[in-house]
Amino acid sequence: MKQILPLARKKSLIVKELPTETLVYDLETDKAHCLNETAARVWKNCDGRQTVAQLRESMEQETNSPVPEEAIWLALDQLGKFNLIDDVPEKRFLLAGMNRRELVRRVGFAALALPVIVSISAPNAQAQASLLAPGSCCGNPTQCASGACNQNPICGTTPSSKACA
Repeated sequence: MKQILPLARKKSLIVKELPTETLVYDLETDKAHCLNETAARVWKNCDGRQTVAQLRESMEQETNSPVPEEAIWLALDQLGKFNLIDDVPEKRFLLAGMNRRELVRRVGFAALALPVIVSISAPNAQAQASLLAPGSCCGNPTQCASGACNQNPICGTTPSSKACA
C-alpha cells in the first residue's frame, strides 16, 4: 500500500495567521478561505514527509489532547476540495459517504475540534469597477460604490433622478 504524505500547497496563496484561525487567499481562483484552528494545524503540518498517522500524533502533541484519525482525514478532504493541498489523498473508506453529523456521532466529544473551512469568492477588479462613482446617476443604491443613491437634480427629470452619494 502506498504511503500517503500530504503536501500543503503554498504557491499563489496569501496567508494571514490569526490567533484562532488562518485566512488563505488563493490568487489563482480569487477565493478566500478561513481555516479554523484544527484545519489550519493540519494544513501547516502537511509537509510532504508526514503520514496521516504522524499528522495525528503532531496534532495530539500540539493540543495535549487525543485527536481521532477521522478528524485528520476530514481536514485533508476539505483542504483537497479547496485546492489547498497538492496530491489530494483518496478519501478513506471510513469517511466514504459519511456526512458531518455521522462523523460527529462517531468521534464524540472530539467533534468540538473538527476541522472547518469556510470559503467565499472575491469579486474580481472588473466587477468592482462596474459600481458607479459618486455623482453618477443611478436607479438604486446597489448600483453605487457607496451604497447610497440620493435625489439630485443633475440627473435630469427622469424617474430615477438620483445620484450616487
